[in-house]
Amino acid sequence: MIGLGGAIGTGLFLGSSLAISQAGPATIVAYIICAGVALVIGWSLAEMVVVHPEAGAFGVIAHRYLGPWGGFVVRWTYWTIQVIAIGGEVIAAGIYVQFWWPSLPLWLPVTVFSAVVLGVNTAAVKMFGEVEYWFAMIKVVAIIVFTLLGVLLVTVGLPGAEATGVSNLTAHDGFLPNGMSGLFLAMVFVLFSYIGTEVVSVTAAESENPVRDIPRAARRMVTRLALFYVLAIAIVLTVVPWTTTAQGGAVTESPFVSVFSAAGIPAAATVMNFVVLTAALSSANTNLYLTTRMMHSLAANRYAPAWTGRLSAAGVPRNALALSALGLALAAVVSAASESEAYLALFGVSVFGALVVWLLILLTHHAFRRTRAAQGLPPSPVRLWGAPVTSGLVVLFLAAVLVSTLFIESLRPAWWAGVPFFVIVSLAYAVVSRRSTSPV
Repeated sequence: MIGLGGAIGTGLFLGSSLAISQAGPATIVAYIICAGVALVIGWSLAEMVVVHPEAGAFGVIAHRYLGPWGGFVVRWTYWTIQVIAIGGEVIAAGIYVQFWWPSLPLWLPVTVFSAVVLGVNTAAVKMFGEVEYWFAMIKVVAIIVFTLLGVLLVTVGLPGAEATGVSNLTAHDGFLPNGMSGLFLAMVFVLFSYIGTEVVSVTAAESENPVRDIPRAARRMVTRLALFYVLAIAIVLTVVPWTTTAQGGAVTESPFVSVFSAAGIPAAATVMNFVVLTAALSSANTNLYLTTRMMHSLAANRYAPAWTGRLSAAGVPRNALALSALGLALAAVVSAASESEAYLALFGVSVFGALVVWLLILLTHHAFRRTRAAQGLPPSPVRLWGAPVTSGLVVLFLAAVLVSTLFIESLRPAWWAGVPFFVIVSLAYAVVSRRSTSPV
């Protein structure tokens, strides 16, 4: 449920409109393809984590198999993009509130929600788990109910709304209105919906039986995500013309809310808006947990200030939490300065870094297998099917998607920040490594 909580967030409920603007009804295909990519990532992580169930997860494993530089870059990159993503989630929550109060300044709900998320993470881990479980449960139940209502709306109609049929899947220039290039560009936004699946590996150190729990959770989570996403997006695109849900490439309302608004069911639209609001808060909550643990693992290797590794009496690394909350402060500033572009600005930087992290995870997996074979060690009890062919194909796919962001005007600035960031991180490693000889 924690994995679902991290993945089911604004990438689906809000950012899906950006994917629809590129591929139209073919966005359904994009979600199916990207589900396969996420499954390879999750399975490769499970293979490594059951052998090394340690705090820091794939960052620590990258340290072992790609070397100290790899571990440093993966963890700091992941920490940075997730800190930014947290800001994007609370901004999305603020946008959802504006559905009810359009004149409300965006920075106000952003600030309030930031305080709530920070408070939950300050408490003991058990409280975080309980809160996140119910947050995730709300999202899962909502998607199921949304899908069922959508099927009824498509086939037989609902009170006050006639059946829509499936004509919207081929109307308005067909199923693939912008050709294969549009489908490929949509992958950038769709992949973002699956980012967060790696949270399962981060919880390994706090799992009672990681060898049993982690692989099972990873496989179930990705397959359920794929089912939820594909069905939900299919309903959105069937009920409402894609030209409506695309919103001209802007992000002003969840397409899931638009479905019920367009069908003339305001009560359902209000309920759905509440659900997507909790979804954004849930994702922000989980990602703050993630970044805090990643910072703690950096401190353990002396790659972050020692004070970030200290634990409270409840076992919470509160200093690391305070530093990871920078994304919440950034969200408040960005939402006050530019309401209309706030979400997209943070989205672009996050997806750039996330793609790089996924690439490094797969390279770590390749090094993991090669090194263990060379040392005569037994294989992991969990093995990615078809590797290294499957993982190699995904590496090529992710690299191509990363390059394609150069051709999306709104995401192009992410390169201007992303490339200098990796240069700075590498330079920082060169400085820090001189005074750090700590083993993993």
